[in-house]
Amino acid sequence: MAEYESRLDVPSRKKYFYTINDKLNDYLVKYNRNLKLAVQYSDLLRFQLSVPLLDKNGHDTLWQTVYYDQSEMMELYPSLTGIYSLMTASGDLEVVEHLQIAQIDYCTFGNSKPFRIRVINKFNDNYDYFYVKVADASRVYGLELEHILSPNRISYLTDGETLIEEHISGLPGDVFIEHRINTSKFNQIRICKEFVKFNERCFIRLLGDMRSYNYVVHITPDIEGNQYRIRAIDFDQQSYEGRRQFYLPHYFKENNPLVMLGIKHMDKQTMRQYQEEERSLINSRARLVHYRLMDLLNCMKTDLISPQRKVDQLALELSEYHDHSSFKACKTMGELVDAQLNYYLSVKIKSSW
Repeated sequence: MAEYESRLDVPSRKKYFYTINDKLNDYLVKYNRNLKLAVQYSDLLRFQLSVPLLDKNGHDTLWQTVYYDQSEMMELYPSLTGIYSLMTASGDLEVVEHLQIAQIDYCTFGNSKPFRIRVINKFNDNYDYFYVKVADASRVYGLELEHILSPNRISYLTDGETLIEEHISGLPGDVFIEHRINTSKFNQIRICKEFVKFNERCFIRLLGDMRSYNYVVHITPDIEGNQYRIRAIDFDQQSYEGRRQFYLPHYFKENNPLVMLGIKHMDKQTMRQYQEEERSLINSRARLVHYRLMDLLNCMKTDLISPQRKVDQLALELSEYHDHSSFKACKTMGELVDAQLNYYLSVKIKSSW
């Protein structure tokens, strides 16, 4: 924890968008992530009216509920229900014929400017969400690495410049930190353990910007307490920034309460045990999907998903941190991810804290 006091600020500039090239598109076709969609992101921009969406306490959520004219809705809404069926029922419309689109929200805050589609069950009013975004290669790599290397499966589809993502449920990290960490000592220890594991997952695959509002927490009641799982929900910063610390969630000031909780309940030996456990699990997953991972990395290693100055900066920082010259030879972010995986899955533990 020696470097704990050095915290990160918000990036000063918005991230660039990178289009999906032919090689990555071929990968997405091969693994059934690319399908012809009835609705494109640009279609949803044809709304006629928008009103601010407030939360239950009357606070602005930074989302706007958008409305379309009647003729647009008659064409758009059934098509969106069809996309939901592709995500959840392999395109079987009979399975989802009792569903309808209840609301469409639009967010201009952040990089991806997503549309959030609310799908509701007409019989019992149960609802679900999915998102329509501009397809960005960085984000696609992030989603795919999450699906392959993390304990979580991710459902998403692409078509040209359009990206469809499932809704990842859970308690937003900032809400969790504010309201749910003041629990029993036993639960707090489990929270600390999961945060260490999450920190490790992000660093090994170079997923950045995991401030508290960019992940959610699943809470599962167990025999003597709760189990916790932290899940990333924002993948825009997959292998983009040049600072090593940007890929370590414990450096963000928004996560300070979790770091302090870890200092209270863990020593270095316990923390290293949890890191080793997570690396072992990642190694097992990588072996299980070896060919798919190699296909993805082959795309990523030749793709431009970050300015060269950031690649060079990260290569130097990782080389100095690991004391390993192989990182200096990396010329793309994909090569750095490959080097990270090779390093962490083949050497003894070294704490990233």
